[in-house]
Amino acid sequence: MTAVTFIDAIPNHISVEEHRILTGATPASFADIPPVLRHKVQDVSVAFDPPIVGFSEEDSARGTLYIIESVLAYQSSTTGRAFQIEYPSITLHAISRGESGPFVYCQLDDSPATAADGDEDAEPRMRELSLTPQPSDSLDPIFEALSICASLHPDLQGSDDDDADDDAFIDIENSGEFEVFTGAEGEELSEVGRVRSDFVNNSRYQPY
Repeated sequence: MTAVTFIDAIPNHISVEEHRILTGATPASFADIPPVLRHKVQDVSVAFDPPIVGFSEEDSARGTLYIIESVLAYQSSTTGRAFQIEYPSITLHAISRGESGPFVYCQLDDSPATAADGDEDAEPRMRELSLTPQPSDSLDPIFEALSICASLHPDLQGSDDDDADDDAFIDIENSGEFEVFTGAEGEELSEVGRVRSDFVNNSRYQPY
């Protein structure tokens, strides 16, 4: 199963304030409450490497990014084409401030569903995603919202062997242009780190 899924419409969601009102009224089932939209950014371009078949340069040139607690979603402003990515598939996200221009960089686990294929030894496949908002001052809010949402979706298939591979694709010590969040245990990113800790140690609904 690939990390990127095409969708016909952006998933249903609510604001933080709407969530606060709904939970304050003690609903019959918390499971029926839609996920919270953590951040929304218009005028964002995206780029995949390798490219996604069926998602053209026109689709990628300009659109709206939705950072929802359930998924990361994007819809093109010109064609209406949209996709979503589940957070366990985002193995790393970072802010790049290199010479090519600032953007949010993500690594996606694009491996096939090995259990269904019957090949447990299949090599993992990695796809890169770049998110470039205009203006660039949206980078930090995007990064922080991704960090919060990623903390709600721990990798249930991880193992001790995975710890050594957290930074396999970026040499952080030798690359000053990346600010990276991998979700490693004990990791803090100033305010983001504190928020992430709150989500991990408490109920989903308490931070609101």
